[in-house]
Amino acid sequence: MELYNYLKSLHLIFVITWFAGLFYIVRLFVYQIEASQKSDPVKSILQKQYKIMTYRLWYIITWPSAILASIFAFWMLFFTDLGRAWMLMPWMHVKLGFVLLLYLYHWKCHLIYRELQNDVVKYSSNYMRLWNEGATIILFAVVFLVILKNAFNWIFGVVGIIAFPVIIMLGFKFYKRIRERNSS
Repeated sequence: MELYNYLKSLHLIFVITWFAGLFYIVRLFVYQIEASQKSDPVKSILQKQYKIMTYRLWYIITWPSAILASIFAFWMLFFTDLGRAWMLMPWMHVKLGFVLLLYLYHWKCHLIYRELQNDVVKYSSNYMRLWNEGATIILFAVVFLVILKNAFNWIFGVVGIIAFPVIIMLGFKFYKRIRERNSS
């Protein structure tokens, strides 16, 4: 049991740093995209700085955190008695589905990262602001599943997971209107 608690603590620490990296990398994508629309010399100075920042965040914090969170999770789930018991629970299968979505989100961020490092801008800064909410939605779903486990009310959970992005979209539109009004 003591080993399990150490593994769980390390897993949680690296999940937190992984999410911190995912939240911040997309914010840096927004800044990189906005910098690409400026004129030189500001454009080249900002792009160079953002490339350094994203490189360091991505390869020194985000990727290592994802790998270490996964290692401790696998160790916990497959090499401890309590972890093997959790694997029999239906909520854990749903949680692992969300973890798979998180890996896919991470991989898409990696593809966007590589494009921006090569000065390829395919998305708008507004798109990236919305994209940033993907990790938030996954985080909410996983935390509620882990805390509530079998007490998770699926009807309210599904409604909540659907309502949350709608609320975020409305907030984003409201924020965008405020920004446009303040910039004119």
